[in-house]
Amino acid sequence: MKLYRQHDIEYRGTIRRVDYVSTDAEGVQVNKYANVYLPFGYDEDPEKKYNVLYVMHGGGGNPDAWLDSSLIKNELDYAFSEKEAEPFIVVFPTYYKRGAKADQKPEAGFEYGNEQIRFFQKELREDLIPAIESTFRTYAEDTSFEGLKASRKHRAFSGFSMGGGTTWYAFTDNLDIIASFAPLSGDLWAIEMRGGQTKTKETVEYLVNVIKESGYTPDDYKIFAATGVEDIANPNLTPQVEEMKKYPEFFRFSEDLSEGNFHYILQEGYEHAYHRVAEYLYNFLPYLFQY
Repeated sequence: MKLYRQHDIEYRGTIRRVDYVSTDAEGVQVNKYANVYLPFGYDEDPEKKYNVLYVMHGGGGNPDAWLDSSLIKNELDYAFSEKEAEPFIVVFPTYYKRGAKADQKPEAGFEYGNEQIRFFQKELREDLIPAIESTFRTYAEDTSFEGLKASRKHRAFSGFSMGGGTTWYAFTDNLDIIASFAPLSGDLWAIEMRGGQTKTKETVEYLVNVIKESGYTPDDYKIFAATGVEDIANPNLTPQVEEMKKYPEFFRFSEDLSEGNFHYILQEGYEHAYHRVAEYLYNFLPYLFQY
């Protein structure tokens, strides 16, 4: 893995806030916002279109979490300035409905978080993506289902911890409008919580069935997963990844990030922290939209 260290950068992107309206589980309207990173030069060419990556925080976080807790903006600026990756838009939302503090229910624990990240998939599809991609220049001709489906290979989703779980749900629930996924230090909880460890075979079979029903081939989607050896997510994510390798007709694993459609970084000495997973994502940036 290529390690990132902070650099002086001449050309820097900007952060803008986008406000939008979503609904909670009872159908009540909720005001929300996302932070949007626009690469340097975005305003210079009104005809240029951009790929877009959505990046979710972990439990207890908010749309500011990644920007406050890691060098992610510096990494994006550097990768784009040095032409390591083609510049794209990055969106930092939240799955909470009324803000992290208002929605936290410690007594509910992971079950509550699992409900939040699964319900967010409806918001992602119906509210967030339309709000972002009707505001900025992406490859979506419009934000109808047809427009989003046609531009799916120009859209990616990633996230850390509970955001990693959100990313797996984005795969299972929104594969028809998103093509690339980077789950970081989080497994799929569709069968049960921590199912990557406790229900490994059933969890992977769930993924396989999603793909079969979608009609997509391995040329139509990419998965870039990662965690650290010392990360609390390792015992859950690694067994799921190893089981996925048993299905090469759906998951073409390769250590070369430019080959195949399934990749995994397991980094020695890395723990469960934003500054660690930001480095995984930095390594994936050049390959997210390579089709």
